[in-house]
This record gives sequence, structure tokens and C-alpha cells, in this order.
Amino acid sequence: MPGAYIFLAEGFEETEAVTTADILRRAGVDAKLVSITGSLPVKSRDGVTVTADLLFENIGKADALIVPGGPVLDGYRGHPSLAVIIKRHYESGGLVAAICAAPVFLAELGLLKGKTAVCYPTMENELVKGGAVIGGGPVAEDGNIITSRGPGTTPLFALAAAARLAGKEAADKVRQAFLAG
Repeated sequence: MPGAYIFLAEGFEETEAVTTADILRRAGVDAKLVSITGSLPVKSRDGVTVTADLLFENIGKADALIVPGGPVLDGYRGHPSLAVIIKRHYESGGLVAAICAAPVFLAELGLLKGKTAVCYPTMENELVKGGAVIGGGPVAEDGNIITSRGPGTTPLFALAAAARLAGKEAADKVRQAFLAG
């Protein structure tokens, strides 16, 4: 069974994290919510406390590393090992996905140079500074990177990741059940 880690920092966008985990799990992906705060309960941008499945210190290998958005960039930037494992995973050909503000973090890591990517519209200049080419749709896939615009595009983002991890047929079954086109 393919596996994915979805990283949670204080202030994460709950729609982007929880919906992504739900869709991936429905597609047969072992999706785990991972706290990078040192505590399993993590408070979202709107004060919803979500209990992560595990702490960052306890992760192993996964097929995909997923970074939800929200006002969390400082949390990602301030974590001592998150950037290291994301870069290593990307360089080894592993799938890396980010949504909303989080693609800015990938751009800062140098992962979007020459890649087509999208993010929350007001942050597109940050992607361009990182060498990205801004895509036109709600989700952009380029090599082993998937990016998306924001909370409203989360089902499409998660379904793109599900198709990569569990196959198009599994993703299409979830898409139909979600009435997502």
C-alpha cells in the first residue's frame, strides 16, 4: 500500500490537510497526518484542533510528502529537519505536493525552478522568484511535484495525488463517490 505524510504546523489550513488525508485513504493510500510541533494535537488556522497520527520524529519512508497551506510558512521554515527530508525525497524522485501558501516553501527550497506550479493567487510572485512558471489551472503537475491554489481546489489536488499513488482507477472511484466530476 502506498504511503503519504501530510505535515501539520500550527495554523495549517484544515480543509487542505483533512480532506487530502480523507481522499487519499479512500483511494487506498496509507495517508498519515504528521505533527511537526512536537505535540499530537495541532491547532488549525481557524482554531480546530486535529490530532495527528504521529510526530515528525517517528516518521519512516513514504511515497509522498504533502504540505498543506494556511499561515504556516514560518512553522515550516523553522522546523530543523522538514526542509532536509523534503529535498532528499524530491531528489530521489519521490512525490512532493503542496497547496495554497505551501508551494512558496517548495520554491524557497529550490524545488520549483523551471517547473509549472500554482499557489494561492496573492503569492504567485514568490513562486516566480523561486524560478517557477505559473500554471493556469487549479492544480499543476510537473514531474514529481503537484501544487494547487487553495482550500476550494483541495479535492482536485488530493485526487491528483491519489491517481499518482494508487492509480487512476482508484482515484476515479473516489472522484465519482465525491461527485467531483
